Amino acid sequence: MSGIFCSLRQFSVTYARGNKAAALDRIDLDIKAGERLAIIGESGSGKSTLARALAGLLPDGAKVGGEMHWPALGHPPRPGRDFGFVFQDPGTSLNPLLTIGEQIAEGARRHLGLGWKQALIRAEELLGRVRMPQPDKVLRAFPHQLSGGQRQRVAIAAAVAARPALLIADEATSALDVVVQAEIVRLLDGLVREDGMTLVFITHDIALASGFVDRIAVFRDARLVEAGPVRSVLSAPKSDYTAVLIASHRDLSTPPLIAEASP
Repeated sequence: MSGIFCSLRQFSVTYARGNKAAALDRIDLDIKAGERLAIIGESGSGKSTLARALAGLLPDGAKVGGEMHWPALGHPPRPGRDFGFVFQDPGTSLNPLLTIGEQIAEGARRHLGLGWKQALIRAEELLGRVRMPQPDKVLRAFPHQLSGGQRQRVAIAAAVAARPALLIADEATSALDVVVQAEIVRLLDGLVREDGMTLVFITHDIALASGFVDRIAVFRDARLVEAGPVRSVLSAPKSDYTAVLIASHRDLSTPPLIAEASP
């Protein structure tokens, strides 16, 4: 797959409550097929609204303006099949009443047409790919029996079960400690490279994202401040706001977190 995966032109989202301020205000942004794009910004900048707009998960009452096109797909993406979504808190995105195997296998069964036996085999393979120890035993476990980092690995496995073209990770590392964050970043990086997926990585942490993405798009107050290759944005930011974000994090000249995690 090559070219533009998703194209936004003057794209806006307004929630029909309060003062009806725009959550996204006239965004022009291209997401390239196969790239790893980080969406950076403070809380309330519009990052998660963009993620949910891409996934078609905006709440009822949200008003959308402008254009969103999917040249690489030729149609709006189908949840679960064309894109996978990794939420911030796996504790709420996983069903506490279903086993891990059931939750991962469901996507493969529904979207790939596999029977339950074949889907569970794929679920076990995916648990191995996300580096879960003893994946055969984890299949029969429930979410409450796993740590936060392990639950996030399960959530990632479920998100890619149907071999999507796009993976959206919305603050998928913010609830984890620094070491586990680095491990999850390495995991996401490996999966999208191996499967040729497009990745949209939503985060407030510019230092974390800079170690593995291709481009960075910076958001502030519902608007796109700037976007460009990582090296260009970090070395010569066009916006004072981006410069402040960079200065507020650790020394970006040190090896990125992705290189610090153990294999």
